[in-house]
Amino acid sequence: MTEKKRTIPSLVKDPKLIEKRREQIIEAAVDLFTHKGFHKTTTREIARASGFSIGTLYEYIESKEDVLYLVCDAIHAEVETRLREAITDQGSGLKILKMALRSFFRVMDQMSDRVLLIYQETKSLPKEMMRYVLRREEEISEIFEEILRKGIADGSISLDEKHVKLMAQNIMVLGEMWVFRRWTLKKDYTLEEYTEKQTDLLLREISVAHK
Repeated sequence: MTEKKRTIPSLVKDPKLIEKRREQIIEAAVDLFTHKGFHKTTTREIARASGFSIGTLYEYIESKEDVLYLVCDAIHAEVETRLREAITDQGSGLKILKMALRSFFRVMDQMSDRVLLIYQETKSLPKEMMRYVLRREEEISEIFEEILRKGIADGSISLDEKHVKLMAQNIMVLGEMWVFRRWTLKKDYTLEEYTEKQTDLLLREISVAHK
């Protein structure tokens, strides 16, 4: 069952103003949640960092959990957008996969603090919101499923259909590994070196050219 995006109630009726103010709230909250954590951050601090009063803040959200939900959704949306922008339909599935891997690892590096924030704080969301956020994570992995299936269809990738989802999840974990373990990986690898090595290991498993 597909989880539906929750509409966060607002007392303001102007959609453009809601979008603008919520972008301010998200930017302020990301910084606060990253440095202080969700539970130690107050709505008053979020309001002040956003540039308006606590009363104005509550015109756009109902709770601090709403803010966290908006933050998680915005981060996933940016990761997905930047990943899709880097992918072209031209070339074999294998060629597109290489491109997607490079883009994904780069996005994970550039957004590492935000990605880490999702994994640290998602548990603080109400169940309905949490299910949606986790579903958004799956949607990103499904981009890799699509690419793998394209490669299987055009013959550039050798992979049993029953392992497509597992391989897509494996790719997600490799990207996230750079986020979670970057404190030690960066001692021995640049992002380029990490990307090259992980891509090579993956292709040894699935590339027809490597077999």
